[in-house]
Amino acid sequence: MTARQRQRLTVKGLVQGVGFRPFVYGLAQRLHLAGFVFNDSRGVTIEIEGPEEALTQFRARLQMEAPPLARIERVTVETLPLRQETAFVITESREENERAALISPDMATCTACLRELFDPADRRYRYPFINCTNCGPRFTIIQDIPYDREQTTMRVFSMCPACRAEYEDPANRRFHAQPNACPQCGPQIALELWDEELHALELAARSNGEIGEEATLIEQVARLLARGAILAIKGLGGYHLACDALNAEAVQRLRRRKHREAKPFALMVPDLETAQRLCYISEAEAALLQSPRRPIVLLEQRPNSPVAPAVAPGYRTLGLMLPYTPLHHLLLQAFAQAIAPGRLPVLVMTSGNISDEPIAYRDDEARRRLAAIADGMLTHNRLIHMRCDDSVTRLVAGGEQLFRRSRGYVPEPIPLAFELPRPVLACGGHLKNTFCLGKGRQAFLGHHIGDLENLETLASFREGIQHFQRLFDIVPEAVAYDLHPDYLATRYALDSGLEPRIGVQHHHAHIASVLAEHGLNGPVIGIAADGTGYGPDGAIWGCEVLLADLYGFERLAHLAYVPLPGGEQAVRQPWRMAAVYLARTYGERFLTLDIPFARRLDRSTWRILAQMIARGLNSLPTSSLGRLFDAVAAILGLRDEVLYEGQAAIELEMLASSVPPDEQPSYPYVILRPPQGPLQIDVAPLLAALVEDLQRGYELARIARRFHRSLVAIFSDLCQQIRERTGLAQVALSGGAFQNRLLLEDLVSELQASGFAVYLNRRVPPNDGGLSLGQLAVAAARLAAGEGRRA
Repeated sequence: MTARQRQRLTVKGLVQGVGFRPFVYGLAQRLHLAGFVFNDSRGVTIEIEGPEEALTQFRARLQMEAPPLARIERVTVETLPLRQETAFVITESREENERAALISPDMATCTACLRELFDPADRRYRYPFINCTNCGPRFTIIQDIPYDREQTTMRVFSMCPACRAEYEDPANRRFHAQPNACPQCGPQIALELWDEELHALELAARSNGEIGEEATLIEQVARLLARGAILAIKGLGGYHLACDALNAEAVQRLRRRKHREAKPFALMVPDLETAQRLCYISEAEAALLQSPRRPIVLLEQRPNSPVAPAVAPGYRTLGLMLPYTPLHHLLLQAFAQAIAPGRLPVLVMTSGNISDEPIAYRDDEARRRLAAIADGMLTHNRLIHMRCDDSVTRLVAGGEQLFRRSRGYVPEPIPLAFELPRPVLACGGHLKNTFCLGKGRQAFLGHHIGDLENLETLASFREGIQHFQRLFDIVPEAVAYDLHPDYLATRYALDSGLEPRIGVQHHHAHIASVLAEHGLNGPVIGIAADGTGYGPDGAIWGCEVLLADLYGFERLAHLAYVPLPGGEQAVRQPWRMAAVYLARTYGERFLTLDIPFARRLDRSTWRILAQMIARGLNSLPTSSLGRLFDAVAAILGLRDEVLYEGQAAIELEMLASSVPPDEQPSYPYVILRPPQGPLQIDVAPLLAALVEDLQRGYELARIARRFHRSLVAIFSDLCQQIRERTGLAQVALSGGAFQNRLLLEDLVSELQASGFAVYLNRRVPPNDGGLSLGQLAVAAARLAAGEGRRA
């Protein structure tokens, strides 16, 4: 018989609110071990006593058999004196000075709860708030740690005896499931109809017997949606705006009311089978759709899809998600029964806001902000403490690429390969803002805030930072920010009173975000490509080839500067960039070119712009790849004005993707070598050849495809030249331009074929939603070097 021992195991990671303590209890019981387990502010503490062989087995199985939502980061073991205990128990949570416990993201309804939801014999049959330790709300309801019911918005609901018995039974999967509830003691839904005509029709239908008394509110909502209504529906992290996705008039009405002219709407479908009738779905994409995170997944749309054209105008993709709350499951089931037989049950499920505002999450706020959009709302009385929009992702270049990291992913930390010298706050950028707080070896990237364009989003930004500081006990001792002086996030950093203040160049932050994700220090060849980033020389950067590590960077090459006439106006009107690039290529004779763009260009407007450029008025130089995409899109006649950021570039990508690759070579280009400074990419030869193809009547899609191939050739050429000079064979790609699947996959393939190791953003978005992680990593490197200076 092996000697008896007692050990204390301190478990850190995502181990609270995920059924970890009952799992430990059950494992100890099976191995006949004594002791106890409890939650504390650092994670979970276990004291265990028994034969040495059983203790060894316990530690191994602790890692291998942990609950599905648990993420064990570290287990430390101490030997203690024996206490001769004979039982194993779960004790009360303890709050300590140091806080290091992690909070689970909100997770989709598990299969066990779904079985109960649709089982007529179960006491929670069709209850919209069914959950257990393996699923349900977490981040959006927690107010403080340790993660106990009294620290959540569920504290106002007193559990009935049956729920209390489950909650206190270590053998039950609802043991200490903090949102545990049932129809007798838990949250309830309510329907409010704001449209008077709709309300009158529903009252008449009920009085005429068209709606039976037994009809549930969810069935009533489904009927309204089937008849073309737009309704606000309260979810986990805020309100959605929902309508029938196959009803063209309802979708167009939603666009008009929401002031969202062209951006795609997300869709919710009841199951994978319905999703497969709308889109082509690989096994990996199916797994991502059905994962507990339940993100919106961007998928290639099938031809002749029945969804209304206005759902995703100009796109060959659809953003689909499956139901992730019991209420969603019940609603989609009822909607399928309310629509005509054979018709697919597909709902638009878009963020509950007016464009550019944060998602509504408080009930009174929803009534005030959404009444002009929706005909009514399906709400409930479980409060949301922290708003959290849906995550958006896809599979590309052999892995996941996030467009928006929020529900289902946040607040799970990103592990760092280095130790932060002190706690740091990184404030992110202006568009698609996220913040990042870090201490030790963990980076806590905040949920998607959105574009910091107004007081509402700025308030959401401030609230989020305060909440994360409290949850994870992070008191920042340094702040990192973007160099652009007019960004609200930058102003927040500079006004925060934190020292040192570390300014980080926009494109360096993009590359540093890739390095931080992959545990690299650099140096690497970094290609950062996007629409706008403030350059230290005062220019607008956006197509940068850098020699970068976490500490700093050297600019090796960039797209040759052209003027940006009118600043933001040039971003909204791609025809301006088309005219600028053609004038740079041909001079004033571009006005005589035999192409549609030159014929439709307003000469008087161009003369004003040309004078403005000549005088250097509101015409900062730019190296933006986004603006080059805009120019080509306008030259090809796709779009002279855009309704949202990146629209012209996206439509150019969609056009290029509509044809298979051919054997045509890339368009010509020149790499200029100035006496001093970085290499410059001159695309005048490229545009001249592109115009010649246009004049010859070549298919627009093939011209667009050839343009993409040319960018791949340029970047590949530059990387090979830099490798010859430096010996570097690692390339990091980041920036919003690499959300372009065609550009990204072709470039990755080309670089890998040339012997480069290529690294991409996988855990944070390549767009500005990942900037804050890069800022944090750069700040850490400079603090470690004893510096807190600006870039």
